[in-house]
Amino acid sequence: MTSEYLKFGSSLFGTDGVRGLANVYPMTPEIALALGQAVAHLFGGHRDSARSIVIGKDTRLSGYMFEDALAAGMCSMGSNVIQTGPIPTPGLAFLTRDLRCDAGVMISASHNIYQDNGIKFFARDGFKLRDNLEIKMEESIRNRTFESYRVSSEKIGRAKRIEDAAGRYGVFLKEKFPIDMTLRGLRVVLDCANGAAYKVGPTVLSELGADLITLGTRPDGRNINENCGSTDVRALSEAVRSSGADIGIALDGDADRCLLVSEKGDLIDGDEMLSMFAEDMSKRKVLKTPLVVATTMSNLGLEKYLQGLGVSLARTGVGDRYVVEEMRSKGTNLGGEQSGHIIFLDQNTTGDGLLTALQALAITIRSGRTLSELVSKFQRFPQVLVNLDVTERKPFAELGKFSEELRKIEGELAKTGRIIVRYSGTELKARIMIEGEDQATIEKFADSLASLLHVELGSSSVDN
Repeated sequence: MTSEYLKFGSSLFGTDGVRGLANVYPMTPEIALALGQAVAHLFGGHRDSARSIVIGKDTRLSGYMFEDALAAGMCSMGSNVIQTGPIPTPGLAFLTRDLRCDAGVMISASHNIYQDNGIKFFARDGFKLRDNLEIKMEESIRNRTFESYRVSSEKIGRAKRIEDAAGRYGVFLKEKFPIDMTLRGLRVVLDCANGAAYKVGPTVLSELGADLITLGTRPDGRNINENCGSTDVRALSEAVRSSGADIGIALDGDADRCLLVSEKGDLIDGDEMLSMFAEDMSKRKVLKTPLVVATTMSNLGLEKYLQGLGVSLARTGVGDRYVVEEMRSKGTNLGGEQSGHIIFLDQNTTGDGLLTALQALAITIRSGRTLSELVSKFQRFPQVLVNLDVTERKPFAELGKFSEELRKIEGELAKTGRIIVRYSGTELKARIMIEGEDQATIEKFADSLASLLHVELGSSSVDN
């Protein structure tokens, strides 16, 4: 047993697969090899008939290392491997189904900086693995149970690369856009974050007829999400204003989320998009149930807006896969996150930034209204979000002064606001979100909690 495996005392998986600094535990090639073996074992790669697993990645430098390590592990268990090269996460989910694979694996740290990377898993139906399956994989690695299932030399799997992966996904996207519509006459600025959609995004929008201006389409392995994409829309907003564009589209590194910029250069977040999509789908009677699913982070303004449409809001924990699970259990087809993960469950199995953008464009064409007009009735409650770098994740209930102050603030907010305190599932950060009727009051509350947390957890920086 190597030292790598001795560190599995805590959970390997976070809210969206395994994630961390590349080449530092747990994001090492040794762990990737073991994950490849574990997922192949989980989905039956050791059986007599060979299984197939598809691997996609974004544009990070470390993606090559993890791609080969995963493939080696899968082949050692008798699974055949299909490598797509750079492909958006929703494209990988689609290809898992389209290629009739037994599982899919995406190598990406989404919106994080290039030094980070992650590995997330999809079942053959294109949905992310449920917690119980991730636990099985982790137990298999910790106990090394898959080792006895390595295949003999003559049954080792093959790895091959397919060159038309992005093209297949592009066709899928264009089929989701109304057949009687084109984008001719619309000027669109698209920021691909130097990420996975740098080819397929411009191709799809151009082929649909858009007058297209592109940003973030020159990845070099290190510039993914750097001053671009959904994490920084300043350049996009300026490009929309200066070019007189009708809309700006900001994707993240793996293109599973999308934020929009109106013709005025104003940011449109996931909550505003959900309000727009819910109203449109309700009017067209394609919202399967009068229910939208979002997370605890979505603004109270969304809940109030939906109530005016006769639509309820169900909340889940943070993470698009939890939104998807709730949508499936409730039988609804619209959900998402404030961060820009929007899920149209009758069209794809996960958040899809390009699909979201196309649906927004269809609404503007269908309504004849600008994006700013479509979201003009949405009224956001004042909100403060504070992110703190921390050195450890102690239960908040064990932090005496912080816990006491938190209970006090919860009592003062009562029914006029909300407070959410949680740790990030993908980064060593604590997040404090407060909503209320008065901006100054909630800022005071947030500052008080952040100061106490800074002392009790040894946080190194604060990011509002």
